[in-house]
Amino acid sequence: MRFLTETPPPFELTYNDVFMVPSLSDVPSRLDVDLTTSDGLGTTLPIVVANMTAVAGRRMAETVARRGGMAVLPQDVPVDVLRDVVGYVKTRHPVYETPITLGPHDTIAEALALIHKRAHGVVVVVGDGDAPLGIFTEADASGFDRFTQLQHVMSTDVLWVEAGSEPDEVFHRLESARFTAVPVVDHGRLVGVMTRKGALRSTLYRPAVDAQGHLMVAVAIGINGDPGPKAEAAIDAGADVLVIDTAHGHQTKTLQTVAHVRKVADAATIVAGNVVTANGVSDLVDAGADIVKVGVGPGAMCTTRMMTGVGRPQFSAVLECADAARRLGKHVWADGGVRHPRDVALALAAGASSVMFGTWLAGTYESAADPMRDADGRLYKESFGMASHRAVKNRTRLEPGFDRARKELFEEGISSSRMYIDPDRPGVEDIIDEIVAGVRSACTYAGARTLAEFHERAVVGVQSQAGYLEGLPLGTNW
Repeated sequence: MRFLTETPPPFELTYNDVFMVPSLSDVPSRLDVDLTTSDGLGTTLPIVVANMTAVAGRRMAETVARRGGMAVLPQDVPVDVLRDVVGYVKTRHPVYETPITLGPHDTIAEALALIHKRAHGVVVVVGDGDAPLGIFTEADASGFDRFTQLQHVMSTDVLWVEAGSEPDEVFHRLESARFTAVPVVDHGRLVGVMTRKGALRSTLYRPAVDAQGHLMVAVAIGINGDPGPKAEAAIDAGADVLVIDTAHGHQTKTLQTVAHVRKVADAATIVAGNVVTANGVSDLVDAGADIVKVGVGPGAMCTTRMMTGVGRPQFSAVLECADAARRLGKHVWADGGVRHPRDVALALAAGASSVMFGTWLAGTYESAADPMRDADGRLYKESFGMASHRAVKNRTRLEPGFDRARKELFEEGISSSRMYIDPDRPGVEDIIDEIVAGVRSACTYAGARTLAEFHERAVVGVQSQAGYLEGLPLGTNW
C-alpha cells in the first residue's frame, strides 16, 4: 500500500480518515477475485468472528466456517463445554445448513422458541430414523394456540432433495415451487437444509475446512490461571487455532503465556494480542505467536479509550503492525473498529490478513444470545463487551466472593446493548454477502485478483470529515 501523497500524514488515522483511489485494472469482475487469506490458515474469506460471549457460539462458528471464515470461541467457555462445542462444529456438514428438528407431538410454542436460532426459518418435523415428515414455518402458527402439536399444523406438501444434488438444481426446484427452503435427505434420513440463497452461496463461497474436511474453529485462551491445560484440551478437542487473548497484549504475562502455550502445543497455530505497535508485534512473535491481533479500544462495546486514554487509531495501528509482522514473516489480524464493508477493505489494504469483529454480527439469528422482543414486537439480542461488568462477573464466577467483588468494581465495556435484528439482513450470511461484495469490488478498483495483490496495489488518501460524509448515501431527498 502507498499513500496518494509523497509523504505519509504526520498524524494517526482511523478508517474514516482514509479513502482508496482507483487504479488501472484488468480484473473484469468481482467474481474474478480470490479472497483466500494470506496467513496460511486455510480460511477462504478474511473474516474472523471475535470471541464475544454474546456472539461467537456453535451456530455462529459453523455458519461462518461454511462460508469460508472462522469464529473464535470465548475464553470463558468451560473445558467440558468447549469439547462439546468444537466437536459439534467439526461434525457439521460443510455445505448443508444444520436443520432445526422437532417431533410431530412437539408444540408450536417449542417450535417458535427455536425457529429464530437460524436464518433458514424452518423447523423440520421428523419421525423415526430422522425421516422428515413435514415443515413448520412461523406463518403456520397463525390461528392456532401455542399448545397445538406440530403434526396438526405442519406442511406436508414439501420438496425433498437427495444429498449430492447440484446447487443450481436445488435452486431451480425451489424457485419453480416458490419455496424458500428444502430438507436434504440421504436414503430417507434428514442430513440438512438448503435454501435458495444457500444454494447460490455454495457456488460462490468455499468452506474453511481442516485437512480432514471438517469445518474450522478457533478457541480463545486467557492469560490468567493455568492456560496450558486449556490449550491442550482445545487442541485435543480439534481446535484449529489458539488465540491468546487479553486487552493489553504487550505485557510480560502475555509473552510468558504465549511461550508456555507454544511449548505445550508446539504444532498449533497461535494468535496473540492485542497490540498497536511494531514493538508489540516483535515481542509477541519472539514469544511464539504466528499471528498478532491489532487493536486497542476501537470496538463498539469497548470503553477503554474513554476510560483510560489508551489506544491508537486503528488504520495507523494496522498499517504499522502489519509492516512489522511482514518483515518477520508473520501476519496480523485487524481486531475491531469496522462499521462498514469499506472498513474491512481498508484494513486489508493496510496489510491485515483477516479482519476481526463481533458487534456487527451480534444482531443476527446465529449469534449466541437468545432472541427477544421489545414492546413493539421487534426482535433483538443483547450484546456486551468482554471487559464489561457483566463479562467480568461471568468470568470470575468460580472465584471467592470477595475476590469477585473487588474485580467487579472495575470495568471497561458496555454491559448491555440491544442489537436489533435487521429484517432485510437477519442472518450472518447476509452480512458476509455485503462485506464480500464490498471487498471484492475494492479489489477490482485496485486491479487486484488476490488479497496479497490488493495490499501491494492499494493507493490510499487522507480526507476530512466532510470528505467522509460526502460518501454516505442518503435515504431521502435533501
